[in-house]
Amino acid sequence: MKPDQFQSPDYYNLDELLSDEHKMVRDATREFVKREVSPIIEEAAQKAEFPKQLIKGLAEIGAFGPYIPEEYGGAGLDQISYGLIMQEIERGDSGIRSTASVQSSLVMYPIFKYGTEEQKKKFLPKLATGELIGCFGLTEPDHGSNPAGMTTNFKDKGDHYLLNGAKMWISNSPFADIAIVWAKNEEGRIHGLIVERGMDGFSTPETHNKWSLRASATGELIFDNVKVPKENLMPGKSGLGAPLGCLDSARYGIAWGAIGAAMDCYDTALRYAKEREQFGVPIASKQLQQKKLAEMITEITKAQLLAWRLGTLRNEGKATSAQISMAKRNNVEMAIKIAREARQVLGGMGITGEYSIMRHMMNLESVITYEGTHDIHLLITGLDITGHSAF
Repeated sequence: MKPDQFQSPDYYNLDELLSDEHKMVRDATREFVKREVSPIIEEAAQKAEFPKQLIKGLAEIGAFGPYIPEEYGGAGLDQISYGLIMQEIERGDSGIRSTASVQSSLVMYPIFKYGTEEQKKKFLPKLATGELIGCFGLTEPDHGSNPAGMTTNFKDKGDHYLLNGAKMWISNSPFADIAIVWAKNEEGRIHGLIVERGMDGFSTPETHNKWSLRASATGELIFDNVKVPKENLMPGKSGLGAPLGCLDSARYGIAWGAIGAAMDCYDTALRYAKEREQFGVPIASKQLQQKKLAEMITEITKAQLLAWRLGTLRNEGKATSAQISMAKRNNVEMAIKIAREARQVLGGMGITGEYSIMRHMMNLESVITYEGTHDIHLLITGLDITGHSAF
């Protein structure tokens, strides 16, 4: 295994915009990735296995619910700290970041925002330590970009709810202890339910044969007359706005995370270009390679500024869903283009597992689709600026 020689690009001295706490959190995560993720991630991706041994370390660096208050087991950090953690983890691998992102934004966030005090005390501390791992069930086989059309439903049976339906493309589902499931009641209103592993009729078959996010566990959620205790319904918010609020948090994390993948591809390509010689000189001396590298660092710098400003707005409670969509869309597109250009800098070596670029490229093909597709986020911006929905 090659040593992790990553050096983070900071062309506009953005470190000066970060607090000492921000840098401490980022650097601790970076060291974790170098020590624990980089040495094993290529093999895990080749074997299509999620490295569960990372869960304990992710919890220790505060990757699970970093912005959740300390009284519930979180680190009580701000939104920029959360973004930086996601950036550094995705620099290691998008699949590992997906696990942390789901746990934080799609499981802990809704329990904290919409759950009862009893639910918060029961689940959040154990989720923060990784003792419990969660997943988020919104997407269905026939309803992806149109979640309002979901058919998963529950009926009031007096002392419990009876849940039926299915969800798919669910990160963490094969080994998750709990699932945050969005379903319609008998009036057609969407609510969130906490479904626990072991409940009769609840199963989580794994999705195999993926070319992307191979080091992440993906599966389905199947509900066949599952009896859910009434105390497992989250009463704080109902309607489609409830799960979409969770997706805002997740998409924000992705906007930062994608920068990490792009930085790793750029750093790899830059180092290779300086070392690789053709025609008696390093290929870094050639104009076409300099064009690629110069455009990469320009786009990374723009994305860093976008994410930092969005984080500031999130900290102030001012960030809109449309602003988050713009950042998610822009930064993931930026990362996938850089991955493709970086692969070309490495020539044939770029397709091998000796380097991270091809793995990042394949992973980003999922990231550009999940949490809202590339096209849907474009239409969200279109709606916001014109006032007319194109959905």
